[in-house]
Amino acid sequence: MDAMNTMVKFFVQGGIFMYPILIVFAVGIAIAIERYVTLTQIRRRNEGMWSKLQPALASGDFEKARELTSTDDSTVSRLLGMGLARQGAVRRRDDIEIAMEEAMMEIIPQLEKRTAYLAVGANVATLLGLLGTIIGLIQAFQVVSAANPAERADLLSASISVAMNTTAFGLIVAIPLLMTHSLLTTKTGQIVDSLEMASVKALNVITSLAKRQATA
Repeated sequence: MDAMNTMVKFFVQGGIFMYPILIVFAVGIAIAIERYVTLTQIRRRNEGMWSKLQPALASGDFEKARELTSTDDSTVSRLLGMGLARQGAVRRRDDIEIAMEEAMMEIIPQLEKRTAYLAVGANVATLLGLLGTIIGLIQAFQVVSAANPAERADLLSASISVAMNTTAFGLIVAIPLLMTHSLLTTKTGQIVDSLEMASVKALNVITSLAKRQATA
C-alpha cells in the first residue's frame, strides 16, 4: 500500500506532462502486445505448414504442395504459393525467384507494421520528460525569485526534485519500449530468415527436378 501511495504521489507531483507520457506508455504497451501475439501466431503457423510442405517438395510432388498452399493463408504458403504457381508455367529459376521475391516484398511490411512506433514512442516519452522538467524548472525559478531569501534554498531544492519527476517517468517508459522494440525486431527478423530459407530450399528442389527432367 505504501508503494502504491508513493507511486501516486510521484505521478501527481510530476505535473501535467506525466499524463501524455502515460498515454504514450499505454499505446506502446497495446502495440507491443498485439505485435508479439501476431508474430508468435505467424511463426507457429509457418512452422506447422512448412512441416507439411517440406515432404511434398522433397519428393517433387508439386501438385500436392500447390494444393496445400492454396488452402492456407500463412505467410510461408503465400510466399511459396507464388513460386509454385510460376513453376507450373515456366522452368527458369530466375522467373520463379522473382515471383517469390515479389511475394516477400508484400509480406515484410506486414510483419514490420507498427513495430517502429515503439521506438518513436520511446523517443517521445524521453522528450516529453525533458520538456516537463525544463518547464518545471522555469516555474520553480520564477517562484523562488519571489520567495523569502531565507526559504529560497529549501524551496528551490524541493521544486527541482518535483520537476525531475517527469524526466524520470519519461525514462521509465522509454526503456521498456526500446527493449520491446528490439525484441519484436529480432522476432520479425527470425520470421523473415525462415521464409528466405524456405524459398531457397523450394528453389533448389524445383531447379534440381528441372535439370533431371531436362537430361532424362
